[in-house]
Amino acid sequence: MLKKIASVRGILSLFLLLSMAYAGYCIYYKVRYWGFHFTPRQSADVWSIEAHISFEPTGEPIKVSLTTPRSSDAFKILEENTVAEGYKVSKNKTASRLILSSPAREEPQDIYYKILLFDNNDSRGKIRSAAPAAPTPPVFDEQRLAAARQLLNLAQKQEGDAVTQIIRLLNEEPLHPAVQSYLPVKTTQKIMVEIITDLLALKKIPSRTARGFLLQESKKSLSPDLMIEAYLNGSWRIYDIKTGKKGIPDNFVLFQRGGQSLIDVEGGENSVIKFSVLKSITSSMNLAGKRAKLLNQENLFRYSIYNLPLAQQNTLKWLSIFPLAILIIVLMRNVIGLQTMGTFTPMLLAMSLVKTGFWPGMLCFAIIMTLGLLIRFVMSKFNLLLVPRISAVVIFVILIMQSLTIVGYQLDFNIAQSAVFFPIIIMAWIIERASITWEEDGALNAGREILFSLIVAVATYFVISSEYIRHIMFAFNELNLVVLFAVMLLGTYTGYRLMELKRFRPLVKS
Repeated sequence: MLKKIASVRGILSLFLLLSMAYAGYCIYYKVRYWGFHFTPRQSADVWSIEAHISFEPTGEPIKVSLTTPRSSDAFKILEENTVAEGYKVSKNKTASRLILSSPAREEPQDIYYKILLFDNNDSRGKIRSAAPAAPTPPVFDEQRLAAARQLLNLAQKQEGDAVTQIIRLLNEEPLHPAVQSYLPVKTTQKIMVEIITDLLALKKIPSRTARGFLLQESKKSLSPDLMIEAYLNGSWRIYDIKTGKKGIPDNFVLFQRGGQSLIDVEGGENSVIKFSVLKSITSSMNLAGKRAKLLNQENLFRYSIYNLPLAQQNTLKWLSIFPLAILIIVLMRNVIGLQTMGTFTPMLLAMSLVKTGFWPGMLCFAIIMTLGLLIRFVMSKFNLLLVPRISAVVIFVILIMQSLTIVGYQLDFNIAQSAVFFPIIIMAWIIERASITWEEDGALNAGREILFSLIVAVATYFVISSEYIRHIMFAFNELNLVVLFAVMLLGTYTGYRLMELKRFRPLVKS
């Protein structure tokens, strides 16, 4: 028999370890790829970016080509919309260009392109990529070439890598005389990028232009900022052309990479593009399905509980917490040794306390139990059979709840109104069970069982009423497998309960 128990315990221990490993992997995967959190009500920023293109037609057929962002490790696209009445819209996915075409028009044109982005992160050149072709050296005369080489020598005195050194030298305050003579009188962002690109080409470092803008709420009529990307140590790294700081700034979206223009307009002139940004907040779990779709796991998410309607999800959220409440009852009864009025009565009482609130529920429980026991003792004088006696107690409990509800309504006393949430049959059974225990084993044992039932119910209440615990058990419902095998493993425990240690202490001493 002992060998059989040992073998069963070993098998259950193995299953417990396997369930823990499986739950751990699922939790890691959901957090890493689906964006789940361990705390409830976690939100995710969704940025709405609108590009407004305006131009004046020249009387020729119109073709507008706009560079658009694509989903990457930096951010993901939730939705794209284009408002261009009368235009034929197509998308060149290879070049990530939006193409709009239309016959000749006369009136000024306005086109709107809107995109929703989420999970905007800083990749900071972590993605390895194939080495590009060596850059073509710029065509300089001897004087310009000598000046450029002088700048490269001066840049080596700056801190940072080769790209950062050049950018810091060109933005140094005050400017070095050699830099002053090299830069034009009016230096724009575009000119600065061209100068940095030429200097990097002399050092045989591939580079390219990057356009984008900072995501800042309530900012309108934004013009794209220019940055520069350079290929160093096997990956493309982006730099701020003003500070030389490496990496994409927080909430910065790249709209265009490389030498291709941001927008081209054929059949129009005086074209202008302006951006506006608006931030909205949504639940992280609402975006989980989109993240799964981007990972080609749409079917996996479709058959999960997170794809159900919210009403059904809320129901399952409560069901997900019950296994943990059952584990508490098993620990209280089989390990600690508390005797309760029924096996799962404390869990039902705990559910009632969640609905009523802790102190209102405790007060209603005390009132119903006191009045119910008094009525039960009166009925014991009639020597009724078991079923009619319990049925009569149920009816009396209903009458007590009705009375408390009426009194609570008249006095605007919410504690009394909470009585309607208590399970009637369970309350009647507790009263019947307590009265029988009182008659057979005495008032002390009956009071002890009621007290222990309340203790277990309170412990269970604090677990199932916690929003954090409910969220974790629902979001990572694989933990219920761990609870299952933990409960089964506790079923093989044959040692003393904690409450029995005092009882059998004389045997240990002898």
